Amino acid sequence: MFYNLAKFICSILIKVLFRIQVEGLENFPEKGAVIVYSNHKSWWDPVVVGCILKRPIFFMAKKELFEIPVFGFILKRLNAFPVNRGAPDRKAIKKALEVLDEKKVLGIFPEGTRSKDGVLKEPEPGIALLATKVKDVALVPVAIKGEYKFLNHILVRIGKPIRLSLDEKEKLSSIDLSNLSKVIFDEVSKMLA
Repeated sequence: MFYNLAKFICSILIKVLFRIQVEGLENFPEKGAVIVYSNHKSWWDPVVVGCILKRPIFFMAKKELFEIPVFGFILKRLNAFPVNRGAPDRKAIKKALEVLDEKKVLGIFPEGTRSKDGVLKEPEPGIALLATKVKDVALVPVAIKGEYKFLNHILVRIGKPIRLSLDEKEKLSSIDLSNLSKVIFDEVSKMLA
């Protein structure tokens, strides 16, 4: 209820503030486990992605945001959950896997933080780790182009779902996971070009 109300209000707000153009909405799966991932340049990114996509999204967000009294409460009501950036966070990984096991949509920003200059950062290995732990998950890249300024044009491109085909017995090293994350995140880079 709260999620739908917030989405309705935010949808109106972004339509007033920006000129949002969406490409590829038909690519987004209507059911099943999904990891939606995007470049990250502004705190508007999860709002815009959350408003565009029809299914509720469970976003990972830095734990510091949950320490802000009222804002942290609101984030939890919007299905967000905390992640400790810069270090392995087993609790966040467990929560993310629960979301995917329940065939819901997990939202992550593989760069781990915002890129204020718009240049893509190296992705963290977390997206590959999650993608390899869930048997049947669609990875959906999203590319956001444009500056979040009043009445500016913002282009949101939704790519075709990617499915990994890995041998279940195959053990991936941290280097393998980092390299796989780069391959996965490269889809966003291609859509930004």
